Amino acid sequence: MVNALALSIFTLFVLGLLALDLGLIQRRPKVLTFRQAFLVSGAWIALALAFNLGIYIWRGPQPALEFLTGYVLEMSLSLDNVFIFALTFTYAAVPTEHQHRVLFWGVLGALVMRAIFIVSGVELVTHFRWVFYIFGAFLVVSGLSFFRKRKKGLSPARNPALKLAHKLFSVTDDYEGALFFVRRNGYLLATPLFFVLLMIETTDVLMAVDSIPAVLGVTTDPFIVYTSNVFAVLGLRALYFVLARALMKFRYLHVGLALVLVFIGTTMLGADFYKLPTRCSLQVICAIISLTIIISVFTGYTSGGQGSGHRGSK
Repeated sequence: MVNALALSIFTLFVLGLLALDLGLIQRRPKVLTFRQAFLVSGAWIALALAFNLGIYIWRGPQPALEFLTGYVLEMSLSLDNVFIFALTFTYAAVPTEHQHRVLFWGVLGALVMRAIFIVSGVELVTHFRWVFYIFGAFLVVSGLSFFRKRKKGLSPARNPALKLAHKLFSVTDDYEGALFFVRRNGYLLATPLFFVLLMIETTDVLMAVDSIPAVLGVTTDPFIVYTSNVFAVLGLRALYFVLARALMKFRYLHVGLALVLVFIGTTMLGADFYKLPTRCSLQVICAIISLTIIISVFTGYTSGGQGSGHRGSK
């Protein structure tokens, strides 16, 4: 009962923030500068940490540690989303001033979908313990597949959601400002921006298939799982404008994400033999992501210097 009331209050609070965002920030399409994006991203992180402090005061150190671990885990896995967002916007040549609007509605849809996934996942794990091990095995397999993952660009032609949308809607030849739909001669037409939004939404659904079971490996408390997810997703838009270009250079990021998924999956599979303390999980996740980013930056500088030499010799 307490969780239900707390979740309702939290959801109303989040909707209020999104309404404020929609009414003030997005009233006129504009390009977020790096400084603005950095400040907004910092504000969301600060808000998440303040909420974490509130959980510490309200429910004690263990739930607070679980929230922090879930939040860091979700933010880490969201780095891959940022990369996919960048590829999507580049592929579809989305004007920079409209990218924030697409991400806003993409985040709103992601919150709804993740809420459904979380409720379903928690119910399954609570009533059917063996599902917990299926999630663990799935994360290990998913993580191993990440080791072979290479970003070769997007293939919208293979996206079933886009195929269905093309069958249901006629499409305008070009973008119509920040509109997703326009009406002409009595007919409702979708704009290319709508299909970009659809690509963002379907991408998040695929990412949630990995991230939700991963957080359930940390805690099965629905309030902690949902709130940590929400704060990670809310900060994702501003984080995109801060990190989109930099992430292109993190060549080993997919290896770090793979290791995180395998690590969480392994701890879930071995939970009956040894329950790894949440603090240790947090430390391992931070260490893996930090190390892969450092290696990516270091090797990037090294190969960058060599690459410039080759270019100059041609």
